[in-house]
Amino acid sequence: MLPVDFEDDDYSPSGPPAPAPVPYLVPEVSVTVPLGLAGTRFDRALADLFPDHSRSRLAAMAKAGGILLDGKVAEAKTRLLGGETIAATLTPRAEESAFVAEDLPIDILHEDEQVIVINKPAGLVVHPAAGNWSGTLLNALLFHAPQVAVLARAGIVHRLDKDTSGVMVSAKTEAAQLALVRQLQARTMKRIYHALVRGHVTAAGVVDAPIGRHPRDRVRMAVVEVERGGKPARTHFRPIRKFPAHTLVECSLESGRTHQIRVHLQSIGFPLEGDLVYGPKPGGLDVDMRNAVVAFGRQALHAHQLTFLHPASGQPVHFEAEIPADMARLLEVAAQAGEAC
Repeated sequence: MLPVDFEDDDYSPSGPPAPAPVPYLVPEVSVTVPLGLAGTRFDRALADLFPDHSRSRLAAMAKAGGILLDGKVAEAKTRLLGGETIAATLTPRAEESAFVAEDLPIDILHEDEQVIVINKPAGLVVHPAAGNWSGTLLNALLFHAPQVAVLARAGIVHRLDKDTSGVMVSAKTEAAQLALVRQLQARTMKRIYHALVRGHVTAAGVVDAPIGRHPRDRVRMAVVEVERGGKPARTHFRPIRKFPAHTLVECSLESGRTHQIRVHLQSIGFPLEGDLVYGPKPGGLDVDMRNAVVAFGRQALHAHQLTFLHPASGQPVHFEAEIPADMARLLEVAAQAGEAC
């Protein structure tokens, strides 16, 4: 299974809009077993009576008491006589109720008729996916601005990994979404990140290496040749603060590949601290820093700045999100830590 933050690259306007919350299953239904099913096992009869649902799912609901035969829980092997009453409370799959509005807090840096600029906290998934069908930024946007339900991905045009914090923009109109996506494609939307990496970065540089799914570990991304499915990716980086065992690095993107900064910096020997997928092993640090990394519990990556042309005015607008408190504490410990062992 892919991790919950394993999402597509920057989104395009060709994706489908967030579907309206139409019930896939009737919440409560009562049916009479036809005489033609006399002699049939209960589980097989359920498959005939509810053909839209898998046998395994129906069996699980029956075992949990959600499907009753004449008011009682019945075993799968029970033979039917015909004429019995089956009462079912059929709950929807999680993914079928994913695109619904949820009253969730959003840290809004700016909002107007065209766009919403958000400071996303670490831990918030941007878009519903396996393992996170609710409680996402998309669900929050549908509640905050119901009109975005008609837009592809509810207006979201780019994403941040679940455990990456920082500034991102979402559209409120189709025209705004198209304008923002075109800026991403033209590389005129500027995104600057701050990352705490293990090791000493002594000079600015560029990583120009295609990124694709890891050839052996499908839950990871990696530097992969274009001929083998990699997509072009380019990351600029420069050191902005040095620590005994780490460097705070500023990164800017020319593309928006999944896990791009994490993969690119790891590929040149400077993995992000705290990154459980691509990062360094917890050893090699003094005790205080090692404990701080464990307490931090995520990759040390923050989307610090975002600049784009406003869809209405065409003028550049700039937004910043300060480093969150947990990452600020990690930097304080890094400044006091001893050299790596």
